[in-house]
Amino acid sequence: MNTRFSAEEMYEITSSQKFKPTADIQKIIEQASPFGTSFNASKGEILRYLYAGKRICYMLHEGSVTLNRRGDGMVLNTEQAVFILGVSNQFFNTENLYIRVNENATMSRMPLERFNLLIESFGLWESLCKLLIYTASRVYEHCTFISQMSSYEIIRYQLQELMKESDRIRNNITAANYIKSRTYLSRSGIMRILAELREAGYVVLNRGVLVDIKHLPLRF
Repeated sequence: MNTRFSAEEMYEITSSQKFKPTADIQKIIEQASPFGTSFNASKGEILRYLYAGKRICYMLHEGSVTLNRRGDGMVLNTEQAVFILGVSNQFFNTENLYIRVNENATMSRMPLERFNLLIESFGLWESLCKLLIYTASRVYEHCTFISQMSSYEIIRYQLQELMKESDRIRNNITAANYIKSRTYLSRSGIMRILAELREAGYVVLNRGVLVDIKHLPLRF
């Protein structure tokens, strides 16, 4: 049977399924990070999954980052501390993806081989499994929404995601740029719909920055 959910139903379903296993991520970081190298990453800095010729994973202690696709720079996922990157894609071409630092961050890095050995040594497979499921769900959710929704539904969803970001992030990026970096929508189309939403009183924008969402109808 082919069951089709509305955009609102899909949003509620995926939101409930993507609960972040923060305690498990923190558990892994507490056990593994002493064996890594700590460093500070500045806003806008690019981090690669290959470092000194080795595959690397990153542990995010403070701040936030995005996972981007090489070539067009599309944002596939956004994560705030605490988080671990470079584990779920360890069997794929690491050059196809990169990490961009959203705001000044405190991080640790270590060779992926060492990370896997630590997971085995400390018996952290269950916590790692929860992290992998969460990461896969986040990326799958993003791909599902941008491939099945109308332009308005995509913008509606991305505005809701933007509203969840920290004030530091939300106040330093326009809603149009945020949406453009995460979708295939044209800038002109995004600007048109945002202008119509603002004129209708559904959203509050200040010089393009999202200030508040009053109400976003399912259809517009």
